[in-house]
Amino acid sequence: MPELCRFSGIIIRMYIGDHPPPHFHAEYAEHEVQISIADRSVLGGRLPPRQTRLVLEWADRREADLLAAWTRAVSDEAPGTIDP
Repeated sequence: MPELCRFSGIIIRMYIGDHPPPHFHAEYAEHEVQISIADRSVLGGRLPPRQTRLVLEWADRREADLLAAWTRAVSDEAPGTIDP
């Protein structure tokens, strides 16, 4: 799964050809969560509270970048990278 971004020990990833709704995966240590791009709701999994807060703040600032990456990924293209 391509890596979009890495910060504070958190890895943000997106599958190529993934299923709707538009979302991304965040990993921290042994934890993983899937987060909706549209409303930042948790679709599955969990992270520790501090890392969840960091991911949600990052996603708020990077929504347009995430949507562009999603568009590429569902078109079977590499989603690219996003700044931390």
